[in-house]
Amino acid sequence: KWTSGMDCFHENDYHVSRRIYSNRVFDQVHERQAQEIQSLRERLGRACGCTDKWAVQKIKGLLPILDWLPKYPVKQWLPGDVVSGVTTGLVCCLQGVAYALLASVAPVYGLYSAFFPILTYFVLGTSRHISVGPFPVTCLMVGSVVLTLAPDEHFLRPVNITGVNETVTDERLMEVDGEAREAQRILVACTMTVLVGLFQVAMGLMQVGFLVRYLSDPLVGGFTTAAAFHVFISQIKTIVSVPIHNHNGFFSFAYTLIDVSRNINQTNIADLIAGLLTIFIVMAVKEINTKFQHKIPVPIPIEVIVTVIASAVSHVMDLNSQYGASIVHSLPRGFAPPQIPNIALIGKILGSSFSTAVVGYAVAVSVAKVYAAKHDYTVDGNQELIAFGVSNIFGGCFSSFVASTALSRTAVQESTGGKSQVAGIISALMVMIVILALGPFLQPLQKSVLAGIVIANLKGMFMQISEVPVLWRQNKIDCLIWIATCLASIVLGLDVGLLAGLVFEMGTVVVRTQFPSCATLGNVPNTDIYKNMKDYKNVRCENYKLQRYVVHNRFWQSICKSQTFCEIFWNAFKKKNYFDHRPFMTPHPGLSHICCPSQNGLVPVASLGVENQAFEKEQVPELDEGASQPDSEVKVQVDWTSELPVSVSVPTVHIHSLVVDFSAVSFLDVVAAKSLKLVVKEFIRIGVSVYIAGCDGEMVRRMEALSFFDEEVTRDILFLSVHDAILFIQLETSTGNDEDPLAEKVKLTF
Repeated sequence: KWTSGMDCFHENDYHVSRRIYSNRVFDQVHERQAQEIQSLRERLGRACGCTDKWAVQKIKGLLPILDWLPKYPVKQWLPGDVVSGVTTGLVCCLQGVAYALLASVAPVYGLYSAFFPILTYFVLGTSRHISVGPFPVTCLMVGSVVLTLAPDEHFLRPVNITGVNETVTDERLMEVDGEAREAQRILVACTMTVLVGLFQVAMGLMQVGFLVRYLSDPLVGGFTTAAAFHVFISQIKTIVSVPIHNHNGFFSFAYTLIDVSRNINQTNIADLIAGLLTIFIVMAVKEINTKFQHKIPVPIPIEVIVTVIASAVSHVMDLNSQYGASIVHSLPRGFAPPQIPNIALIGKILGSSFSTAVVGYAVAVSVAKVYAAKHDYTVDGNQELIAFGVSNIFGGCFSSFVASTALSRTAVQESTGGKSQVAGIISALMVMIVILALGPFLQPLQKSVLAGIVIANLKGMFMQISEVPVLWRQNKIDCLIWIATCLASIVLGLDVGLLAGLVFEMGTVVVRTQFPSCATLGNVPNTDIYKNMKDYKNVRCENYKLQRYVVHNRFWQSICKSQTFCEIFWNAFKKKNYFDHRPFMTPHPGLSHICCPSQNGLVPVASLGVENQAFEKEQVPELDEGASQPDSEVKVQVDWTSELPVSVSVPTVHIHSLVVDFSAVSFLDVVAAKSLKLVVKEFIRIGVSVYIAGCDGEMVRRMEALSFFDEEVTRDILFLSVHDAILFIQLETSTGNDEDPLAEKVKLTF
């Protein structure tokens, strides 16, 4: 039958001739090997066993520099790394000073944050191209914690009024103790940075770098766009240079805008003009760099140029004294001494530190993988966790705040010829030169210029909004995740917003797994191809039914609880009109007692059954008075081929076999196996044979471990493919005997 159409050959046709295989027959013919089960002690001994080769491999994995530095091609890579390092170093200096404003600490600590993390990443990192240092989103998250734990109100002191002969303290006038405030704020920032590093190292050692996969691209896109919005709002006050209160938490952006609008009449015109000019010039030149990137050998370092010119203008015109412009003021030479984190603060910053650790790592590893794919090398996610964790611990002990990477800075390092982290170490040397010698030259620089540089670098994150219409056309669920995460992060704050976005994303997964798609498959004549009958006209389905459940990996463990699994099975048959389902009861949970409606308790109804409201009750003759009444619950074993003692419409079952395609199922738990087994037995009870096709070896082993098979449900119901199951059914039907037709040597050609 299956070879009848083979007279018409086509050059692209292929023909297969093999036996019909059930899993049992296939295992026998090809001699399935039993898996070796090792005890926990054996596995630990094998994992902890140490050989010279294993030790060298582990050391190189922990210290990647030992692997790549001896192979470093000096002549080919060093010139490009030097040019890239010098250019990136200048950008690092300016971005470090600017992003310190987001972290609410003095600008000099931004230089430290652009220097110390690079030293350790050079030794431990696996990415050759990312530029390690401050990132606007993590800086803002640090700044929100700093402002919460060290607000200006905690450092107010009476004003000292100096008279002719004495100094008088006026308790009615208060001023902020700037030195005490800065000391406490950098202590909070450093403590949080060390804690972030500890979280990252712990996750790296536990090999949980895969957790970043739960931060999908839509979620990260919505979160970073919301973070860019918060950064923009936070820098408005610096651009217009008006006094406002510090706000954090829910609707903080609204309170900030209200404060700015109330004090807008106090705007400093010099700062406003400088900030707006900086935004316009930096964005315009960056557009030129992007448009002519193939013609310009090195991108124009516009941030450096603008900063140098702005510092010179501010110094010459004395904008601070003449116009009241807000400037950097103190940018001392040299490094601050190392300091120990404040252990007492850990309990207050635990949650914020963990979310910052996850965000910083997620952004960094995403950027690293983009350039790794572009230049054909691999990035180890777990080692990146350790590298960034150690970098943050080391930097936090030297007055730095959280380090990650910035896409714009990394793009500069790669586009200017950077080939390895040698470019990174050279950029660190440039930052060190600024710290040791050139820092005081930046003291006249207006803070509004730094704020303008920050805002101009947000363009890339704001442009992610253009992805929303594309996401809506491609996948509406992903689009909703993007929008929900963005709105939650804007309204609730970055920490709570990220958590809300994760919960919403996981909720969409749960909802989608609760409503799997079900398709009835038909056979394309003379082939082993089975497709959805709704999609194709020339497919057929004879006296058997094929069910394919297109589900997610955790379908069987998420839906096979209580009545749900059985309801899905029965409802699928109802919709497809396989047979008259009215006399059946919906099992609970998985137990279906064949029950009949009655009057006056003639035929008992099992209390475990849930009555199907769709069928009409039929009248049953009453018994004579005095007749004995049956017990309240009786399990009725029905022989569907014999006459029933009561007037019940017996359904006509139009199928004799059901094939379930399990190729899309990859996980089975205890509840799922129990429910599936009960459903299979229900079909066997009414004379419908059930076969399961497409189970891989791991799924079969899982079924065996869960005691899925017994005398009634045997391993003979498992087949390698849907087509094997269909051919077996046809062979069994044609032979008309109860013996296994595969016991004979059968060979069909199709």
